[in-house]
Amino acid sequence: MKRIALVGMPNTGKSTFFNRVTGASARVGNWPGVTVDLFAARVLLGADMVEIVDLPGIYDLDGTADDERVVRTFLANTDVDLIAVIAGAPQLDRQLPLALRLRALGVPVVLLVNMADEARRMGIRVDVDALHRALGVPVALMAAKRGDGHADAMALLARGIAADGAARRVAELPPRDDAAIERDVACVMAAAVDIPARMAPGATDRVDRVLLHPLFGLPLFFLLMFLVFQGVFTLGKPLQDGMSALFDAVRQHALDPALAWLPDLARGFLLDGAWAGVTTVAAFVPLVVLFFLFMALVEDTGYLSRAAFLTDALMARLGLDGRSFVMLLLGFGCNVPAAMGTRIMRSRGLRLLTMLIVPFSLCSARLQVFVFLAAALFAPALGAWVLFGLYLASFAVAMLTAVVFRGRFRSDEPFVLELPPYRLPTLRQVSLRAWHEVRHFLQRATRFIVAGVVLVWLLTHLPTGVAPGGPDTLAGMLGRLAEPVLAPIGIDAQLTVALIFGFVAKEILIGAFAVIFGAEGQGLATELAARIDAVQAISFMLFTLIYTPCLSMIATLRSEARSTSFAAMSVGWSLLLAWCVSFVFYQSARALGY
Repeated sequence: MKRIALVGMPNTGKSTFFNRVTGASARVGNWPGVTVDLFAARVLLGADMVEIVDLPGIYDLDGTADDERVVRTFLANTDVDLIAVIAGAPQLDRQLPLALRLRALGVPVVLLVNMADEARRMGIRVDVDALHRALGVPVALMAAKRGDGHADAMALLARGIAADGAARRVAELPPRDDAAIERDVACVMAAAVDIPARMAPGATDRVDRVLLHPLFGLPLFFLLMFLVFQGVFTLGKPLQDGMSALFDAVRQHALDPALAWLPDLARGFLLDGAWAGVTTVAAFVPLVVLFFLFMALVEDTGYLSRAAFLTDALMARLGLDGRSFVMLLLGFGCNVPAAMGTRIMRSRGLRLLTMLIVPFSLCSARLQVFVFLAAALFAPALGAWVLFGLYLASFAVAMLTAVVFRGRFRSDEPFVLELPPYRLPTLRQVSLRAWHEVRHFLQRATRFIVAGVVLVWLLTHLPTGVAPGGPDTLAGMLGRLAEPVLAPIGIDAQLTVALIFGFVAKEILIGAFAVIFGAEGQGLATELAARIDAVQAISFMLFTLIYTPCLSMIATLRSEARSTSFAAMSVGWSLLLAWCVSFVFYQSARALGY
């Protein structure tokens, strides 16, 4: 089968073109370096079935970053019939050096000049025929996001792949001659590209004067993120409640009667174990979909690049950079996509250190638990301060973790970030982006939450003949075993059982309280207030905030880091830190007479 490799600098629309051509859902984002993994899809191109491979965005073939090594390794070890270079028309002078280097590899090359619509708005004119003559390779002009010039680009690829010649690999990079490349780029630009002597200030410059303001930039960013999260929960909560009601109705009117003939243990296993696991995941799908839709809008417009720029100076002191701060913020929606988002980082050390701090973000699942406890145990005014304190604590422990581990996970990657022009994403682009992330969430969450819920059900229902969730169950025995360790931080055996549920998924904690205390709704709030004082509650919430992330997050850490030991170290550190923070708070509060 013939093969085309898509190569280009970050933020040139390479993955957007790949998605349009293949119909696949490679991640698309207005963010430099968004593609790190290799995405491949097979398409019929002319008379040939062709495999198209979307390679990571790179700035140079000679660099030492992970993504540049990936591209070199791929080209050296894989037969390629055609290299399609994707370049952005507004920055063509900066992107031609890569095209010239690829042309020298001895593999057939075509140049697809993307973002032609943006270039026209900026007054830049590209003469395709002159560019073809100057470079000596076939050229097509397109706007991949909207599909303009798509037919011309596909015809160019079809002609390139149909040309005679065997597929080949790159045995060795030719030496780089910077002076010659600069001279060639100058000649090509003079012959084929017309750039206005002075571009008029565009909308991007006017908006950036406000959003990148040294005093107001960060507050505006936090305000926008607050509005995003508020929108997710305002729109998503009714949908979530509707799905929960639907699942309850299905169980009540269909599953309960259909499985009534089974023994109690088997029926409970299927309904309270497997069915509960599936519906736990499914009920959160509306929130996840909305979260990724909104974040795709924010990300694809180019705004997250600005947030990274604004916070880079602070994060650099912690061994991180501005992108790490953005991932930490993304974690307030869900830690899993935030950890996956570290793929934009080219340095492995920076990726690992960022992944180590992401689990401390107060995700939406933990937020639900804290809102419930704060409303049940504190007056409204005091409850708001408790929640605000937990947000501050999440930032504090993340920063402490970065300081502790920055020597172990060093990064030599300079923070080079291109601020792209603001763009309005298309509905298709945003939908593909959201679906790709939701699919990854479901693949991870379904597998681990269902298995975890079944395990927790077994722990709280075995041995038979005892009260479910009581002290004589396996879960109760585990609670008593852990009590000597957790008692110094105010967590008794019953709360320990709840933490077992939280290991699977933090949102299950409220259901665990209902089982353990034998109440629900306002009755559960009253029961909790009678059994837990304010100091215990805050200590429990601090521990829940910091301790072991959910099973889906642990699996993501292992997958993204490609290291079981790293995931285990992250879990161990979070447990130790959670105990220490809760111990200091609890013992200090008790010593002061609270």
